[in-house]
Amino acid sequence: MSIAVSIDEIHRDALPGVSEAGPAAKRIVVGYGFWIFLLSDIVMFSALFASYAVLVHATAGGPTGGQLFNQVSVAIETACLLASSYTCGLMSLAVRSRRYVGVYSGAVVTFALGAAFLALELREFAGMIAIGATPQREAFLSAFFTLVGCHGLHVAGGLIWLAVMMAQVAVKGLRANVERRFLCFSLFWHALDIIWVALFTVVYLMGVRP
Repeated sequence: MSIAVSIDEIHRDALPGVSEAGPAAKRIVVGYGFWIFLLSDIVMFSALFASYAVLVHATAGGPTGGQLFNQVSVAIETACLLASSYTCGLMSLAVRSRRYVGVYSGAVVTFALGAAFLALELREFAGMIAIGATPQREAFLSAFFTLVGCHGLHVAGGLIWLAVMMAQVAVKGLRANVERRFLCFSLFWHALDIIWVALFTVVYLMGVRP
């Protein structure tokens, strides 16, 4: 009898997500797996930040960050993204309480603020390219466009993801699998917000120092 109990304990310990209370809820497993994805994404951004730090002064006589960056525009971008993170949190609360009006209104405002952030960033890129400050011009600009552009691509992907989820809510309602996707989106969007705060500090604030 004791041998059988020991074997059962070994099997239970060997199975991930299994305890005396049974397997972990799928919501927890999905959230844990998505955290692993986010951590891998943060590792990638860490490498891009390191590359930027090495190349920030490699201008080869070309324009520097202090000459190119528009602090007013960047401040508006930051305000839009921080506000979208707040509305995303309100949307998540509405999902948990199953308030459809709150879900739709939170999603619309989050999407609008994210789109405004992306539009301002694209305008910044277009203005730099118009005066010849292209990624091919110097190493500093290559690192800048890669780092900031990668974050912008993540924001664009998040907006597409949010639009698809709202279509799923309209068709399927707030089913369990849809709620899990909202959980993952919320983690993703807040992570982008944190990365932008670091990017804003390292690139735009420190970048204008003489």
